[in-house]
Amino acid sequence: MTADVFHFPVRVYWEDTDAGGIVFYVNYLKFFERARTEWLRARGIGQRALKDASGGMFVVSATEVRYLQPARLDDELLVTVRVERFGAASLLLAQQVLAGPEPGGPVLCEGSIRIGWVQADTLRPARIPPSVLNVLEHP
Repeated sequence: MTADVFHFPVRVYWEDTDAGGIVFYVNYLKFFERARTEWLRARGIGQRALKDASGGMFVVSATEVRYLQPARLDDELLVTVRVERFGAASLLLAQQVLAGPEPGGPVLCEGSIRIGWVQADTLRPARIPPSVLNVLEHP
């Protein structure tokens, strides 16, 4: 487990909400996805370039999400990514959506996301390339 936490700001738009102006539950998964993409990018890993260079890619293999408080139209949110566990073929990530633009705000949503490494052409599980694991373990 690592204490390194990545933060990604998000603002809630109309497209993110239901008719009552509250973030539609599935959109928290989209916020998580955007934060994971930017977390990788911040470590020098562009997903398209990674796929082209290695023939592999990360895919979500499992999620567990808890919704604690609603976010609403125009809210500023902070989405976090933290590695819970490194494996040879997968990573377990802890993610949260916090209220407000700064760390320390109330937790609105939290989840555990497992991403696995697969060969892009067959979608069969494979080991994460050592060069990628090294970058993720030692940013």
